[in-house]
Amino acid sequence: MVSGPGGVGKGTVVRQLVDRDPGLWLSRSWTTRPRRPGEDADAYVFADRAQFEAERDRGGFLEWAEFLGNLYGTPRPQAPEGRDVLLEIDVQGAAQVRGLDADALLVFLLAPSGDELARRLQSRGDPPERIAERLAAARDEEAVAKSLGAEVVVNDDLDATVDSLLQLIDARRARSGR
Repeated sequence: MVSGPGGVGKGTVVRQLVDRDPGLWLSRSWTTRPRRPGEDADAYVFADRAQFEAERDRGGFLEWAEFLGNLYGTPRPQAPEGRDVLLEIDVQGAAQVRGLDADALLVFLLAPSGDELARRLQSRGDPPERIAERLAAARDEEAVAKSLGAEVVVNDDLDATVDSLLQLIDARRARSGR
């Protein structure tokens, strides 16, 4: 699982992980938030609240949470044989998954600083009030991630960050005999 505050670069890091490790399979999450300008159409399954709630009520999500007024959920993974499931997930969801699988690897990404995180949020078009909410939430998310035993990685250089995550994944595979 890769988690971290909004704007930290989770999506970019996760795409690089999947590109560099053919043994990973990315589960695409659902959300009720609107698609951001310039955001890939396949970044999420964009659903309205009624669609999301119907999927949740039929048991279609491994985990789900509400964050800043929007719903987010991870469908029950159906990875191809022999591939490891990679989840891009918030810490609420990570806590739920950790409850189902205590051995799941959780990596929490941090920006190099609060100022850098604010800059990244601005550059993706978040309005000032949403940036303030996300910065406040980031502090709480970090504390929750640490309480879950997350590996914390600072995303200050994309290649180095991806290399660090690949090393963590390889170490976990080695411990589990895969």
